[in-house]
Amino acid sequence: MRKLTITLLLTVSFLTTVSLLAYGASESDKVSADRRAELLKAREAVWRAWFGNDQAALEKVLPDDTIGINNGEEKWQTTAEVLKSAADSAAAGTHLVRLEFPRTEIQKFGDVAVLYSLWTTDTETNGQHTISSGRSTEVFVFRHGRWLNIGWHADSGK
Repeated sequence: MRKLTITLLLTVSFLTTVSLLAYGASESDKVSADRRAELLKAREAVWRAWFGNDQAALEKVLPDDTIGINNGEEKWQTTAEVLKSAADSAAAGTHLVRLEFPRTEIQKFGDVAVLYSLWTTDTETNGQHTISSGRSTEVFVFRHGRWLNIGWHADSGK
C-alpha cells in the first residue's frame, strides 16, 4: 500500500510539473516572421489612417471598445473620440510627412498581441514642420479575420 501511495504521489507530481511547464511555455507565443509582418502592417495602417483622417479605415481597425491613452492628454479616448481627433487634426491642416518605428518588440498571447515601439513622426501644419517622438504600447486582437487595435498608451519617452 505504501509503495502504491508513493508511486501515485510521484505520478501526480510529475504530471503537475509537466502541466506547469507546458502552460509556461505557451504563455507568450513565438511570433513568426509572417505574423510579425501582419502586425507591423496593421499598426502602420492605423497610424496612417489617423493622420490621413481615413474614417472608414479607422472604423474597420478600431473596435467600439478601444481605449487610447495619448501623450500629454489627461483624458483617455474612446473610439468616437479617436475618430474625432483624426478629423480635428485634418481640419487644422495637419499632414503626415514621415512616420517611423525604429524599434518594435512584439509579444503574442493567442489572438492578442502587444507591440512595444519607439516612434517618430514629422507632420506639417500650415508650412510648419513638427517632429515628435516617443514610445507606445499597443494592444491588437485578432477578430473577424484581421488584427484590430483595441488600445494603446503613447508617451514622449521622457
